[in-house]
Amino acid sequence: MGKPRALAVTAALAAGLTLSVGTAPAQAASIRYVYYLYSDCVNGGNLGIEWGWWTSYSCSYMSNTYGPTWALWA
Repeated sequence: MGKPRALAVTAALAAGLTLSVGTAPAQAASIRYVYYLYSDCVNGGNLGIEWGWWTSYSCSYMSNTYGPTWALWA
């Protein structure tokens, strides 16, 4: 009875390890580009979705020494 149980435990551990290694962590959003106009940011985000580079995006306002800009996060 000891050997079949040990084999079952080993198989269960191997299956769990295989499933956990196969899943990848979610990607965090990062700045992909910076635009001067909000409309350009939206167009860039939509093109990225259309071309399959990312599945979602957001444009956030940034104020810096170069003037107001929009960051494309994807």
